[in-house]
Amino acid sequence: MNQLAVAHFVVSGRVQGVGFRPFVYRLAQRFDLTGWVQNTLGRVEIHVEGTPQHLADFATALVDEAPPLSQPSLLSQRQPPATGASGFAIRPSTRDVQPDIHVPPDYFTCDACLAELFDPQDRRYRYPFINCTQCGPRYTLIEALPYDRDATTMRDFALCAACRAEYENPLDRRFHAEPVACPQCGPQLTYRNDRLTLAGEEALAAAVAALHAGRIVAVKGVGGYHLLCDAGSEAAVLRLRSRKARPHKPLAVMFPDLADVQRAALLTDDEAAFLSSPLRPILLLRQRADSQLSIQLAPGLAEIGAMLPYSPLHHVLLADFAAPLVATSANISGEPVLTDNAEVETRLAAVADAFLHHDRAIARPADDSVFRVSAGQPRVLRLGRGTAPLEMSLPFALDTPLLAVGGHTKNTIALAWERRVVISPHIGDLGSLRSMAVFEQVAADLQQLYNVSATCVVCDAHDGYASSRWARASGLTLTKVFHHRAHASALAGEYPDMANWLVFTWDGVGYGEDGTLWGGEALFGSPGNWVRAASMRPFHLPGGDAAGREPWRAAAALAWETGADWPDLPADSDLIHAAWQRRMNTQPTSSVGRLFDAAAALTGLITRASFEGQGPMLLEAACTGSACDAITLPLSCDAQGVWRSDWAPLVAMLLDAALSVGQRADLFHVSLAHALLAQVRAVRATRQVACIGLAGGVFQNRRLTELVVDLLTAAGVQVRLAQRVPVNDGGISFGQIMEVEALI
Repeated sequence: MNQLAVAHFVVSGRVQGVGFRPFVYRLAQRFDLTGWVQNTLGRVEIHVEGTPQHLADFATALVDEAPPLSQPSLLSQRQPPATGASGFAIRPSTRDVQPDIHVPPDYFTCDACLAELFDPQDRRYRYPFINCTQCGPRYTLIEALPYDRDATTMRDFALCAACRAEYENPLDRRFHAEPVACPQCGPQLTYRNDRLTLAGEEALAAAVAALHAGRIVAVKGVGGYHLLCDAGSEAAVLRLRSRKARPHKPLAVMFPDLADVQRAALLTDDEAAFLSSPLRPILLLRQRADSQLSIQLAPGLAEIGAMLPYSPLHHVLLADFAAPLVATSANISGEPVLTDNAEVETRLAAVADAFLHHDRAIARPADDSVFRVSAGQPRVLRLGRGTAPLEMSLPFALDTPLLAVGGHTKNTIALAWERRVVISPHIGDLGSLRSMAVFEQVAADLQQLYNVSATCVVCDAHDGYASSRWARASGLTLTKVFHHRAHASALAGEYPDMANWLVFTWDGVGYGEDGTLWGGEALFGSPGNWVRAASMRPFHLPGGDAAGREPWRAAAALAWETGADWPDLPADSDLIHAAWQRRMNTQPTSSVGRLFDAAAALTGLITRASFEGQGPMLLEAACTGSACDAITLPLSCDAQGVWRSDWAPLVAMLLDAALSVGQRADLFHVSLAHALLAQVRAVRATRQVACIGLAGGVFQNRRLTELVVDLLTAAGVQVRLAQRVPVNDGGISFGQIMEVEALI
């Protein structure tokens, strides 16, 4: 008689919403084990009885063969008394335990569902909401945990007999796939314009016909609406730009398949694999010169944002349209993506010609994730669908739960407790009532979903940020963190084993510890213990916030500071010059981001921007990549012991019409990279620097970043860049959490 062994496992991590319980059930059948498996609040508990060898094999397979979307972590294993169970059961979920919750992000459509989607013999043929335990929406439809159907926006769709049989069969891949549905019992499409309303296949056909006719169609997806139009039609793209008042900002493109991407962009094998990964991100790719896409997709730039279909609705639409489509967020500029059927028709009535709705509610918005390959790795620029909520481990344990509310632009929120931190999807710029409403919803949702109530709030030291105002009014214990400390700490948080950092926090502007506008700093130390070690020569920036959208102001400041003659000064600049001389509405800044603005204006690329970062993006695109000798920027140590590089020698070069714009752009990038290296050498002469970090929005610039990485590597210096957390202000909330250990 075989000896009976008993084991009780507690598994944490991403084990809910990913088919983990049916996987456990199948393993138990395979190894002839009895017992049960049960969801608790964020964990899975497993009780198994069988032979010692079978239990050992089961324990190994539990982690090694886990479902692709899961990330299991074995918390404990013990040997309780045998129960004499006959068979293996999947028990109902329970809430009567200490929560350990891991909210899954939204997933792409898996290959098995895609095969059914395009199989005319399958009952879900062309059904735009097909899914299983290995794919489909999660974060955007979960309203509470444990993850059960009655706690999602699918609760009102009663399962038909066929779907219920799949849902209740532990051997079926749709066992407890909470969004499971079919054409008979699930969500449906509706097409609307000012003349008619259609449903089902007629709705799809009408949407495709409208797109072929050059119309703009707002299409409801997983985490919100997209505005779609023909990416090959100059007229359609210009119409979209005109109606959305978005004259230049790049528009993302959704391609039917990789072959279509390769016809429009230069695509490496690694980029192709990343585009096709379960994240299904927007990935910035270099355009081909012979692309048949509209040149208005990214005017003046060398890249396009490309993505592949990720929802079944997108797959059907792109298959029927058979060409690339613009797929840009359906929102008012800077706001979170729209999610509500009625609201999108009201707010985008003057933008979209038609609307393709569905009746599955979106619990909260999640925009598309955006990545760019830099220094050999894809690096996130915007957290969203597929990547968020992003969970990170803390290198310390918190005594009390914290809510970090980020910055004012590219806002995200972070919730932290014990050794865990969860970062929300991109919310956007907090300059509108709707943005603040979504901000407040996400702050409340994170705490409700993870069953964690924050007692302290962390915000930016800039009192004028909307997130800071909300934090002060929240009633929670308040801690302020300076902007660039948060940038540095966000990077350090990705590499917790590193110490003695020198982090270059180059960005637009942020409130500095001396009351000036920082943006060109190098901070030495570690989270909670940063010291300003290097910076740029400050200059007086006229116009305050207006300078962000008017690069000519930064250019004028550099010209006025150096006495250079810039013939392209706007005609209305005399009054501003007079105010600048009196230091009225003028603040000193060390911002490298504003130096990029100035360079773009002085070279004649742009004087007024229609979106944030347009000048620097045009300047990077103008680079030829040719080798050139750097212009030396004088380096000196000020009275506070801060090493400062002087940008003044760049001004004459930027105004030199004998050089092409491309040559001037090359020289500007190369000179800044060498100036950074000079600062590194100066600081390392007196401080024990173990690692160099690059943080802040300026390092979204691939040309500058790769120049710096190459120089530092050649000098034998370790350098680290952000990868999982955005290098821009989308990472500020995480950095605020990392900072607080030494502050509270």
